[in-house]
Amino acid sequence: MNKHLLIVLCCMLISFSMAAQRLTIGGYGEVALTRNFYSDNVYRYSTASAHTGESHGRFDIPHAVIYLGYDFGKGWSMQTEIEFEHTGTGTAMEKEFEEAGEWESEVEKGGEVELEQFWIQKSFFPQLNVRVGHIVVPVGGLNNAHEPLNFFTVYRPEGEFTILPSTWHDTGISIWGRTRSWRYEVQMIAGLDAYMFSRDNFVKNGAGSPFEFKVANQLGFVGRVDNYSVKGLRIGLSAYYGNSMNNTYPYEQMSEQYASVKGRTAIGSMDFDYKGKRLIVRGNADYGYVSDAAVISRLKRNRTANEAPYDKTSFGQNAVAAGVEAGYDILPWFSQKADSQVFVFARYEYYNPYIPGEGQSDNVPYTRKHRIAAGINWYPLPQLAVKAEYSHRFLPEGFNPEPSISLGVAYMAYFNK
Repeated sequence: MNKHLLIVLCCMLISFSMAAQRLTIGGYGEVALTRNFYSDNVYRYSTASAHTGESHGRFDIPHAVIYLGYDFGKGWSMQTEIEFEHTGTGTAMEKEFEEAGEWESEVEKGGEVELEQFWIQKSFFPQLNVRVGHIVVPVGGLNNAHEPLNFFTVYRPEGEFTILPSTWHDTGISIWGRTRSWRYEVQMIAGLDAYMFSRDNFVKNGAGSPFEFKVANQLGFVGRVDNYSVKGLRIGLSAYYGNSMNNTYPYEQMSEQYASVKGRTAIGSMDFDYKGKRLIVRGNADYGYVSDAAVISRLKRNRTANEAPYDKTSFGQNAVAAGVEAGYDILPWFSQKADSQVFVFARYEYYNPYIPGEGQSDNVPYTRKHRIAAGINWYPLPQLAVKAEYSHRFLPEGFNPEPSISLGVAYMAYFNK
């Protein structure tokens, strides 16, 4: 898979080299070095007392991304994004962790190579643009701005990363436009798959597909609007809605008994960012709902092993995530001539991917998590960041706290534009 994508990438670079003035090349990447002062045992929640005082370390390449864009002229353009996650290689322990259902919320399961964007766009004027292809779904603050220089923490903000697909990308149609103070976008995409919803990640894995195509028996509808009226401030509202049952392969016709089970999925989000001369503040609040969660969870557990891949755990009717971070550039205190920046930052967030509805058991209290983080971001150049962070995840009584320290280096740049 990696070799094939690299061949395609090289061919595209060669084919575009004759018209470099219309070619855009860019990307971003992250290196993360972490020491977690808590256990990585898959049973650390179910038998918490047996894993007190344990710790472990992780070195990772969370994301390495290459952008390729081309302007054909007359309003026609294209964009691709190829992403290598965790160096693009999986791990032998994936099956063990998946069956235990106790994945680290801040770390994705295994490495992979993905085509996260491939779309062709026709721009009629700034207020009206139409994209068709594989597109980013901008629900939530993280999906709207997922590059590593758009957050202070070493890893992506944990709450939204836990409950929503990230980066959420799907195939469909997008219509968007921008004026001086407003930007809007509406999308029609392939719907989510309720059989991939889970106790620890809500609808996060519902956007993926184990096949060479995305099942679209059900459609999803996305809307987003951002306002820029106040200098330096952006406020955004975004939402998703669609049915998530009967969105598997092969298509399953529900029996008469379950014909009314639709798995209606609704997500609403508010996010903002403020960028002043020395102060940056960002925040988000997200709420999710899935109808018939108890019934669908029971249907998942009763499926046979030879059916299409699915998640075996129950999932909640609701999920929530909220967070805010602020950073202040302290370098002018020490040098008035400095052309770099040093932000001291702090972040707080709360999230819970499993809020039970009627008929569901409330027996997984470890899903309710508060997290604080504090540290420094040094920007020697506008496209580069060196990050240092201490974080502490607070769990309910009876579970071990989860502190950690992390170092990271990240870049985000266009190499020609």
